[in-house]
Amino acid sequence: QALRALFQYKPQNIDELMINTGDFIYVDPTQQSDVSEGWVIGTSHRTGCRGFLPENYTERANESDTWVKHREYIFVTASGFFTQTENEPNVKLNGEVHNPSMSRSVTNVLSLQNATLRRGVLVMHHGERVDQVFGKSWLQQCLTADGKYYRADLNFPSTLPKRKDSMKHFQYDPPLSCCGIFQSRLIGEALLDQEVTVSYVYSSPALCCIQTAQHVLQGLKLDQKVKIRVEPGLFEWTKWEASRLIPNFMTVTELAAASYKIDTSYRGSFPLSSLVPSESYEDYSAAAPLLLFFAFCGISGVILIVGHGSSLASFTRPLIGLPARDSSEFAQVVRKIPSLGMCFCEELKEENKWQMVNPPVKTLTHGANAAFNWRNGIVED
Repeated sequence: QALRALFQYKPQNIDELMINTGDFIYVDPTQQSDVSEGWVIGTSHRTGCRGFLPENYTERANESDTWVKHREYIFVTASGFFTQTENEPNVKLNGEVHNPSMSRSVTNVLSLQNATLRRGVLVMHHGERVDQVFGKSWLQQCLTADGKYYRADLNFPSTLPKRKDSMKHFQYDPPLSCCGIFQSRLIGEALLDQEVTVSYVYSSPALCCIQTAQHVLQGLKLDQKVKIRVEPGLFEWTKWEASRLIPNFMTVTELAAASYKIDTSYRGSFPLSSLVPSESYEDYSAAAPLLLFFAFCGISGVILIVGHGSSLASFTRPLIGLPARDSSEFAQVVRKIPSLGMCFCEELKEENKWQMVNPPVKTLTHGANAAFNWRNGIVED
């Protein structure tokens, strides 16, 4: 069932849903048996968050009211627009070959084709990391007395990629868990089912983000065609780093040697040296619009950004013309973003603006699965 919010409701408890007047909420009648009278549990169409809300704050709405028009296409014969003369120069910009006259031709085609080359930005939180499951001391659980890695639980990766410096640097740059790898590939397969074709991939230098991007591309069957551009500017707000230091990331060369599909010719808009410990929120939030401008200038198609929870807020709000949230509200929003949560923005070329729409695939939801010792409760009293 689809409900429409008649009034704003601000949560009083952590399990309640924030709603604004006019919001649509999806409610499954089969899941209401244990809910207190006068309350329902629903999912916000606007935010994707789920929680309890007072039923008398809503009214029934038509399902069709929540439908979203994503795009329309007008197909024309445009081969004549892409003719290049022999003497016209090619300009190389950030590893991409651009021709000045061809760029003008593309502009002409856009005026006729309306939306064929419309751009989209899909911002994605990385998959489940090992430290999210096993805690900050996960590496100590997996090292033998002589310092070799072994798989202490089936949700640990079978191996760690090789790096020249100490393995201990994985402590603050942890890999995906096996479930995180599966999640990422599953999202890629779902995007493939929805016929989403990613043109470019940008990733935070964090290993978990590189791995997420790799496995999403594998699910999309694009891992042999699209390479990952490592962008240091996509890293987490450094104030949240537990070590109070910038992690010692694997180099692009090491990542490529470990069989990750890295674009080694790409040079980030923000160098690693620009990441400073405990940066201010103002510095962090000001970098996002600059990064969007420098990284995506002249690029068309769907751009995948794989980053952290903070990326979903910091890279979508400036794109659709919203100011940055204040730091406390920002922290509360980011805390609720799950593994592989995503936002999708689409360009309205004719209106010279961007809008946020439903992502191409639904959120992946799963339950917790604690460690099990058969001795406890089975054998021992």
